[in-house]
Amino acid sequence: MSSSSIKKSLSVSRLSTYENVSFNGTPLNTEQALKLYSWNAQISAAFLSPLHLCEVVIRNAISDAIESQYGDKWPWSQAFERSLPNPQKGYSPRRDLTDAKRGQLTTGKVIPELKFVFWEKLLTQRFDQRLWNPYLQTVFPNHDATKTIPNMRNTLRSLLEDVRRLRNRIAHHEPIFARDLEADFNNIDQLIRYRCEDTSHWAYKNQLVTLLMGLKPF
Repeated sequence: MSSSSIKKSLSVSRLSTYENVSFNGTPLNTEQALKLYSWNAQISAAFLSPLHLCEVVIRNAISDAIESQYGDKWPWSQAFERSLPNPQKGYSPRRDLTDAKRGQLTTGKVIPELKFVFWEKLLTQRFDQRLWNPYLQTVFPNHDATKTIPNMRNTLRSLLEDVRRLRNRIAHHEPIFARDLEADFNNIDQLIRYRCEDTSHWAYKNQLVTLLMGLKPF
């Protein structure tokens, strides 16, 4: 098996990110870089399970808050739609909702069609009066009671932003080996735990991230 052939297949520029890693003061050679590349791919794959569970849990929690305010058919509520920002440039939650509900008949079918960032955008100050002041403590029963509702809501938004960025790197096959992966995993777990401790325990038992973190080659 030729390391140089594999390097060519992956591309010199892609593998150079790994070859530039210093180990004991020396850059990795191609064979070592391929070991790190393989580990990066494996732990990226392992993160998909907790990321999947986190996204499902959080979007369902936020959906519960929206439903409490706008009813179980909230995707078709004009009042909710008008509450969403709709910038002309960049991401628009309002346009995302319009696209997501097109051709759908139930809220349950709309929810997975909405982008991850949609849920993050709902955790902004704009929605404190409508959603979070009245419902945050209900949909996130394990919230930090020492924080004000706006501070707790912002904590959720910040954690979700970090998790989304990790998810995007993994989805685009970008390296994550230089990240604080323990902190990334804890952020995912914390978000799930704010919603449901039982789900957090179950998710932890059914993941391989912590095992693979201990197997990093360099």
